Amino acid sequence: MNFPIDLEKLINYYKKLPGIGERSAERLAIATIEFNNEEIEEFSKTLINAKNNLTRCTICGHITDNEICDICNSENRNQNLICVVEDYKSVFSFEKSGKFKGTYHVLNGLISPIDDIGPEDINLASLENRVSKLKEVELILALKPTIEGEATTLYIKKILESKNVTISRLSYGIPIGADIDYLDNVTLEKALEDRKKISE
Repeated sequence: MNFPIDLEKLINYYKKLPGIGERSAERLAIATIEFNNEEIEEFSKTLINAKNNLTRCTICGHITDNEICDICNSENRNQNLICVVEDYKSVFSFEKSGKFKGTYHVLNGLISPIDDIGPEDINLASLENRVSKLKEVELILALKPTIEGEATTLYIKKILESKNVTISRLSYGIPIGADIDYLDNVTLEKALEDRKKISE
């Protein structure tokens, strides 16, 4: 079907979103152009503001609209319990469960030699620096059980082996290769509770 060129462009942008296929993109695009002018302006402003104002927390790497995110800034969080995740979407997943009272460290990727992604390409240096300033730290590695996740886990264990830090990982009730942000709250909560210390 031939759409007007501007509608086609809008559909193509919606198709860039994860989980959005052709039909869903068409429905979203048509619903969007049915907004009144005020709604369209507000929608446009919201997109621009989100892009321009959201940044990375200088402590943990989570997405925030401040220099330091609300989690790192909270006096009610255990600063010595750090859950290491691949991306900020995983933080939102854990926070939805409401059970984790520690903080996070967002790597923004995993070590993957095949994709030419090394330790220096992800947020590891700041993790090492952060751990060195704390005492009796426990790191919970909440990374995908994939080759990349395992490579990153081994590297973290290696660079922190001389530090006073306990390293544990989520229990493997999590399906192999599963993304953290697609898991339900109960599975995540159980995986946290049953976390296993990584052997020496």
